[in-house]
Amino acid sequence: MRARRYQGERRGSARPTGDHRVRSRARVASFGLFAAVLTWCSAAAPRTLRGQDNYEIQVYGSETVAPRVTMFELHSNLTVDGRKMPDGDLWPTEDALHETVEITHGFTPWFETGFYIFTSARSGQGWQWVGDHVRPRVRVPASWGWPVGVSISTEIGYQRPEVSADTWTWEIRPIVDKQLGRWYLAVNPALERSFHGPSASRGFEFAPAATVGYDVTPFVNVAGEYYGSWGSLRALDPIESQQHQAFGVVNLNFGPQWEFNFGVGEGFTRATDHLIVKAILGIRR
Repeated sequence: MRARRYQGERRGSARPTGDHRVRSRARVASFGLFAAVLTWCSAAAPRTLRGQDNYEIQVYGSETVAPRVTMFELHSNLTVDGRKMPDGDLWPTEDALHETVEITHGFTPWFETGFYIFTSARSGQGWQWVGDHVRPRVRVPASWGWPVGVSISTEIGYQRPEVSADTWTWEIRPIVDKQLGRWYLAVNPALERSFHGPSASRGFEFAPAATVGYDVTPFVNVAGEYYGSWGSLRALDPIESQQHQAFGVVNLNFGPQWEFNFGVGEGFTRATDHLIVKAILGIRR
C-alpha cells in the first residue's frame, strides 16, 4: 500500500524506465525459488527492532503502460525484523508475508490506471485481505522532447484498521527519471494524506522515494533504493519518529514483456521495520 508508511504500508522499487529499458527490467523468476530465498533469509537474518507494515515497495519510473496493454504484477515481501507485538488494534509486522496483486492497463500513450489488492499472511492469522487502492497516472508524452521523463500518479484507497489506523488515504506522486548511459535515476517526492483516522488533521505528509541504478550488463542492473516518511508538511516529525529505509536490489532484464526486481532493505529509525526481503514479478500482455 502506499499512503501511510506508518502502520499500514509503503512501496517502492523502480525499474530503469525512460527508453526501451524502462520497467522492462524483467521479473520472471520462479515463485518457488523466491519462496525458498525468503525462507533462507528469514532463517539467516538477525532480528532487531520494530516498524510499519509494507505491501508494495517500489520506486516508480515515468513511463506508463502502452495503450491496450495490461501489466500484471505480484509484489511479495517478508518482514524478517519488525514489530513483534500488537500495537493497539494493529497486527504485528514481524514474520508477515505480504502479497500484493497490481493490475495496470494503458489507455493512451500518456494515461494508465492501476488497481491493487493487498493481502497478508502470518502464523496464527492465516491469509487476510488487507485493502484495495486505485491509481490513475498521466505522463508527459515523449514527443514533447523533455530532457527528463515526468509523470504524476494519484492513488486513493482503503486499508483495514488492523494494518493502518488511517483507513482511507490519498497519495499524489510526482515522478521524474533519467537514463544516462548505463546509469538510471528516479525521484518520487510523494505527498500523502489521510481522510479517516488519527492523521487526518495532519494534512499532507512528505514521503519521498528515490533510486539510482547501474547496468552491469544488458541483463543485470544493480541499484540502491530509498524510502522515507518525514511527517507533516506543517512540521516534520522528530527524526526518531520518521521512517528511513534503504534497499539494495538487483533488476534482471528478461525482455520488454517481463519485470523482475529482488532486494533486501534495512530500516534506520525506531519507527521503521528493520529488515525486509522483497521481490516484484510482472508481465505485460
